[in-house]
Amino acid sequence: MSEVGSKVSTLRKWLVAGILVWAPLAITYWVINAVIGFMDKTILLLPPSYRPEAVFGFNIPGVGAVLAIIVVLLTGALVANFLGRKLIAMGESVLERIPLVRSVYSAVKQVIETFVSQDSRSFRKVVMVEYPRKNCWSLAFLAGDPVGEVQDKTAQKVITVFVPTAPNPTSGFVIMVPEDEIIALDMSVEEGFRMVISLGVVTPKSQAAKPVLAVPELEKPPSSG
Repeated sequence: MSEVGSKVSTLRKWLVAGILVWAPLAITYWVINAVIGFMDKTILLLPPSYRPEAVFGFNIPGVGAVLAIIVVLLTGALVANFLGRKLIAMGESVLERIPLVRSVYSAVKQVIETFVSQDSRSFRKVVMVEYPRKNCWSLAFLAGDPVGEVQDKTAQKVITVFVPTAPNPTSGFVIMVPEDEIIALDMSVEEGFRMVISLGVVTPKSQAAKPVLAVPELEKPPSSG
């Protein structure tokens, strides 16, 4: 290799090394700054005379985020008791009477409850499915067991999984796969999302995959007879 080529190769290595240092820092800063900036808008809930710029003479970044957390905690404390649940139920009954709001609110609430609930199995497991064709495996996340018409019209028990698109895992495909055709992985959900976002470049440490889906069976309701 010529001296010029050697210098170019060295500069390229330095450039890549620099990008690996600064790019994650810049993206992390951008995401955190965007989240805090969004949460800071809750400061508008305070009367103008009580806002930081009025009290201290200058704006304090992050005060709105702290206020948002306090509001969420107080709301949680309120709905944790009987009276609070009654008030929330009354408010939701009003929303249920508004056509467009009713559809959006109920769908969003159901999705959030699925993710937050400790008893939910949704998005608690990373699996592999043969998609979009046989012998072509895709990373997917366990979404749950279909019920009603979907399961009634399938010969086998099927599992609903979400196959994300890369590098944006918020979009993807919801498919229903026979339970015995799914392979469960030992990687965590966070590692699975990281792999999707990185286009498969960032992979977790190798672990032995289980040959068949290891999903605990849903508890069956006690028989009345």
